[in-house]
Amino acid sequence: MAKHSDPNSKLIAENRRARFDYFIEEEIEAGIMLLGSEVKSLRQGGSNIGESYASVEEGELWLINGYIAPYLQAKTWGHEERRKRKLLVSRRELARLWTATAREGMTIVPIRMYFNDRGIVKLKIGIAKGKKLSDKRETSAKRDWSREKQRLLKQNS
Repeated sequence: MAKHSDPNSKLIAENRRARFDYFIEEEIEAGIMLLGSEVKSLRQGGSNIGESYASVEEGELWLINGYIAPYLQAKTWGHEERRKRKLLVSRRELARLWTATAREGMTIVPIRMYFNDRGIVKLKIGIAKGKKLSDKRETSAKRDWSREKQRLLKQNS
């Protein structure tokens, strides 16, 4: 019998610009500490991680500048939209992230936020190195060529 996909397992937000601006060397799945109103807001689809980044501060990993829309039914006990949120990773992964960002030009960028199959919010983060302008042009040229190739194959079929 085929497995049915869980309705709770869905993409919340994606940082599509990250793959264009950075070379992603490694991806790590991290948990994220949220308030109840934040989870309810995410279920409604109100978030943006395009302008956010992660950093190691005082031995902990934090998501900085991640936007989660306010939950309208939680007016009194709501949450701040752009507060720092703690990311949950193992000590070994945290040490690896810290040493990676100590190297010059390396940073931690969020790639996508999603609900896993158990309905828990997860954040896929990547250890990344910034691209130069010529690298961005090359990426854009490859993407344009693949689109053109698909278009030509579709016309010939």
